[in-house]
Amino acid sequence: MVRVSGSADELAERVAAAVVTALAAAQAEGRVPCVALTGGTIAARIHRAVAASPDAGLVDWSRVDVWFGDERYVPADDEERNALQARESLLDRLPFDRARVHEVPASDAGHRDVAAAAAAYGRALREHGSGEFDLVMLGVGPDGHVASLFPGFPQLDVDDEIAVPVTGSPKPPPERVSLTFPALNRAREVWFLVSGQGKAAAVARALATGDDTADVHDVPAAGVHGRDRTIWFLDQDAASAL
Repeated sequence: MVRVSGSADELAERVAAAVVTALAAAQAEGRVPCVALTGGTIAARIHRAVAASPDAGLVDWSRVDVWFGDERYVPADDEERNALQARESLLDRLPFDRARVHEVPASDAGHRDVAAAAAAYGRALREHGSGEFDLVMLGVGPDGHVASLFPGFPQLDVDDEIAVPVTGSPKPPPERVSLTFPALNRAREVWFLVSGQGKAAAVARALATGDDTADVHDVPAAGVHGRDRTIWFLDQDAASAL
């Protein structure tokens, strides 16, 4: 499913409204919704729009479990951290229960290296996760990468881990932790959030069908799908090659 908005701001407002609706619906069904957040410019806009939504009161934010699809392996106070961005734009603006916000270990958290941090995050999700995400939100890079799963990287073929270390990332910083395809695909819904002309070619390749269907090794974004629904939220620029 593809939903195109006229601008990045319109996209942010549209997704924010959908987030509130989805979380409120999950809670009405008696579930504690489990959400995986993403980082990036459009994600920050969406987070701010959620926090400012006039309907935010429909959700009991203290009963939402928050995880991250990937994270940069840098110190906890580094501006590159997705978690820091999420705290500033969303998590500190609404009454989330900090015990339910599960951040990927930072490089100064005492783990031996990025591999140990990834293993720790995988254990945390196994021990404290619900077994599946209600919602996974993901950005897409110009090269088609998703979370920190990059074209041609060996992490694309890992099927026996929840989280993996990434070194030598083509996009700085070089060390990251990412959920794997099997973990990301344990989701009721997956939403791709994409803005900008620079992402248009990657979007078109990821959404291609038939003989043009993308290989996930070339376009990792093509490898993530929600069990119930997959939605591509695009602005007009990101949709321009469709």
